[in-house]
Amino acid sequence: MLNRLYSRTLALADHPHALWWLALVAFVESSVFPIPPDVLMIPMIIARPSRAWLIAGVALVASVAGGLLGYAIGAFFYDSLGQPILEALGKGDAMAEFNTRFNDFGFWAVLGAGVTPFPYKVITIMSGWTGMPVATFVATSILARALRFFIVAALLWKFGAPIREFIEKRLGLVFTVFIVLLFGSFFLIRYL
Repeated sequence: MLNRLYSRTLALADHPHALWWLALVAFVESSVFPIPPDVLMIPMIIARPSRAWLIAGVALVASVAGGLLGYAIGAFFYDSLGQPILEALGKGDAMAEFNTRFNDFGFWAVLGAGVTPFPYKVITIMSGWTGMPVATFVATSILARALRFFIVAALLWKFGAPIREFIEKRLGLVFTVFIVLLFGSFFLIRYL
């Protein structure tokens, strides 16, 4: 089923209203949808590199708006909507422990989920559930999603189709290693 959904989402990149579809996918991916907007962004930018910044901007705005929906789900509908979504994603068991520590590291959690392959929707819902300040959530979401989408756009704009495989297979790993190194650096500075 997920492969069929992935294929249908990818096909939207050729649609005459692809930017609107990208906005919709980026919006719902931030709270409930399992397919990331990169699936649409990559072929759209390869087809029209001159629109790379517009495409990344649409993904950014829609993703942050969708993140606010995820935040609202966590804040107002956690028991009826948020918890079932997180349990379906396999993240339901550690909720109580996560809640107590989340806001201490909320900025870093949102930043990490916004740029790495970790499901951003989990963090958006958790941010609302734990009562993270909305301003912190929005500012961090903008930073994280801008990094992710504009780096993808810049790589595709500069290198075109040859960089596609790197982005699809390894860019998530590069972002993850970057976040780990960043956390490690702060840890070393603080405790050594």
